[in-house]
Formats: sequence, C-alpha cells, structure tokens
Amino acid sequence: MLDFKNSSVFKLKPIDVEDIREDFHKFLIDGESVFAGFKSMRDQVVFTSKRIISANVQGIMGSKVDYTSLPYSKIQAFSVESSGTLDLDCEIELYLSELGKVKFEISGSFDLIQFNKHISEHILG
Repeated sequence: MLDFKNSSVFKLKPIDVEDIREDFHKFLIDGESVFAGFKSMRDQVVFTSKRIISANVQGIMGSKVDYTSLPYSKIQAFSVESSGTLDLDCEIELYLSELGKVKFEISGSFDLIQFNKHISEHILG
C-alpha cells in the first residue's frame, strides 16, 4: 500500500511507538529516535527525528518488505488538517522535491497539535 510512486493518499491508524516493527530499529542511526508510528493492514510508517521510514509488506506471505526513507531535508512544505464533525480523519500533507505531494490520512485518536510541533522542529530546525 505504501508505494510512494503510485499512490497519493495513505490511510493509517496511529500506534504506540513500542508497537512498531522491530526491524525499524535496525535502520536508525546514532541519535535518531522515533516519535510517531502508524499502520495500515500490514504496512507501517514511522516518523523519526531525521526522516520518515515506511515498511511496505509485499507478497502473500509477507516475507518481502520494501523500506522507503524520506529525509526531512527533502520536504519543501507541509500542512496538517484536523478532523471535523463529519470528517473524522486528520490529514498530513508533505511536499517533497522529486516526489511531489504525499498525503497521509490518520483515523482514530491522534494528537495532531503535538505531532505538528514535532515535525516542525525536525523540518524547520
């Protein structure tokens, strides 16, 4: 599902950082930490202090996984949109050089204000 080249919207649910895939920790560099995690059916996305990493589980057995890393240095602009009365999903839009717009729809309970502070610190800092 998280094919950044062939899709423009990713529907995700927030998960606790403790519940992210164990293999994400193998990709982190010194000083890098995860501050938010999300999942779809089998795929996951984490936001770290340096980048966004997605795990796209492929195949029937799920033994093949495509990992994509999107460094914050490539983000040119971003927006967040809170949920409303009838539209219960909040949205995160990132505009990346070379890739264009990547949109995440987040369903469920999610602290968008705190997330916006975190991502602002890492993109603007």
